[in-house]
Amino acid sequence: MVSVKKQLREGIIDQNPIFVQFLGICSSLAVTTSVINALGMGVAFTAVLIFSNLFISMFRRFIPSQVRIAAFIVIISGFVTAVELVIKAYFPAINDSLGLFIPLIVVNCIILARAESFASKNCMFSSVVDGVAMGLGYTMALVCIAVVRELLGTGMLFAGSDGTGGIRILGDWYSPASIFIMAPGAFLTLGFLVALFKYFRTRHKKGRKIPAVAGASVEKEDEAND
Repeated sequence: MVSVKKQLREGIIDQNPIFVQFLGICSSLAVTTSVINALGMGVAFTAVLIFSNLFISMFRRFIPSQVRIAAFIVIISGFVTAVELVIKAYFPAINDSLGLFIPLIVVNCIILARAESFASKNCMFSSVVDGVAMGLGYTMALVCIAVVRELLGTGMLFAGSDGTGGIRILGDWYSPASIFIMAPGAFLTLGFLVALFKYFRTRHKKGRKIPAVAGASVEKEDEAND
């Protein structure tokens, strides 16, 4: 069984669904016009992923391999429907803002990929941890993209779907760059954040290797002196 710490690190950093694997890009960019939308989509996605992984892992021995993809979609669609009903009942504004993208979670390639590659081959506990890790990584990526787009595009954060009720971060001196709310700005933001994410990952890996190499050199010198 893979350690919890390693699973969390892989889901959030090493195998981040958006910044590393580039999965589900279209829907991710479409819902990141505001931080509220990004958080709503991230929470809904994470809930569906956790429960889908749990049930697929629970019944993995009873699902015939010939129809496993269809079975996975049926299980996922059940939880998507439940999440959608909850959002409609308690968060109608978010439901109206996200619209069709909540039902489309059913065919999200990230959830299907985790069901096929992990949940159907591992125990329930590991599958739940995998759902939490990948869900956190996905939500983190959405929020990062949304913060940049909403801040540069409107000068505010946490605005409602109608553009009101947000917290103004940049003063009246700032002239909003509306391109960041549109599709071109979404791709520009994604490209910038992917490059930044890769830079820090590479730098961190180099920082971890240097002490190991230094330690190995000291050991060799000690052996030579002996």
